[in-house]
Amino acid sequence: MELRKFLLGAAAVGLLASPVAAEDAVKIGVITTLSGKAGYLGQDIRDGMLLAIAMEDGKLGGVPVELLVEDDGLKPGNGRQIAEKYMGDEGVKLLTGIVFSNVAGATVPDIVENGAIYVSPNAGPSNLAGEGCNENYFVVSWQNDALHEAAGAAATKLGFSKAFALAPNYQAGKDAITGFKRTFEGETVGEIYTQLDQTDFAAEMAQIRAAEPDVVFQFQPGGLGIAFLRQYQQAGLLGQIPMVLSEPSTDAVVLQAVGDAALGIHATAHWNIDFDNEANREFVAAWQETYDRPITYYASQGYDTARLIASAFAQTGGVDDIDALREALRKADFASVRGDFAFGQNQHPVQDWYLLDIVEDGNGSVKAVTNAKLLEDYGDSYAAQCEM
Repeated sequence: MELRKFLLGAAAVGLLASPVAAEDAVKIGVITTLSGKAGYLGQDIRDGMLLAIAMEDGKLGGVPVELLVEDDGLKPGNGRQIAEKYMGDEGVKLLTGIVFSNVAGATVPDIVENGAIYVSPNAGPSNLAGEGCNENYFVVSWQNDALHEAAGAAATKLGFSKAFALAPNYQAGKDAITGFKRTFEGETVGEIYTQLDQTDFAAEMAQIRAAEPDVVFQFQPGGLGIAFLRQYQQAGLLGQIPMVLSEPSTDAVVLQAVGDAALGIHATAHWNIDFDNEANREFVAAWQETYDRPITYYASQGYDTARLIASAFAQTGGVDDIDALREALRKADFASVRGDFAFGQNQHPVQDWYLLDIVEDGNGSVKAVTNAKLLEDYGDSYAAQCEM
């Protein structure tokens, strides 16, 4: 059926129950960030999931589903309260959706300790990847350090020797700089932790200029990244000091917003729109048919999360048997839009990472083009600490 029409119909009967058999639908609790400068991250995760459901006419793995979606407002306390409501009032046994690691850190432990399963489409904090791993906790996106380890590897491959690193002062930001430094073989001549809601980076620009690095690594997701790149260009640093960035700093919305301020950036990613595999071609075509906006990494991760759940439901018929659902999820028996995908020991991804170039797209904007594979079948630095 036509996807846009399905989604409009589903929304009209209440978020997003299958109109086929709403009374029999398995409820999936989605806690995500839908408001503020980072609101589009959660919107794209949600809509990637909805797309996968629409492509199955309201089902995942043949099972009718209903998404319960609430905005955490990027507040850890909100995330925890929503999870408690879902599990207590709605009887939800499967939850997903969290964007930010500070929200995940406050919410995921309660979910798994209550015997429910959490499947992350984005946040993968280090403290939940090693000794804090749990059999009911799965991450589809990445482990936080790993996506920045790819940036460190890229900076080394490109021959840079002196780096300046910046990230927000929260768990994912700390994981970002730790990950970059783990694989960057040069010297880190500056390291700054900014505020999570910061939009003025004038002081940081001055510190970068004074340190005279030959490359800058920064992790500023969503609207923060847009502000940082614009100010980097305005400060005259864009043509002077190259950047090597991980994918949250170069998603399609950021690139569209900053335009030529992103030209020449070296980016790293586990997915790009130009990946030539059947699952990705199908996803890209369906997204472009259904939504009038760019496709981001977050959308691809929401879609993959739904497809993983579909693969498990096809084996279990739903969530009634949590042990069976857990084992089915571990198999990761689905075709990921990024290509090869498997879970490691700690139920985080083992996947490939790529170097991307930011270039003109011929229509007055810019785009990310896949250049080369950086890391193959790459897991994360905490899996060995996980006893499962």
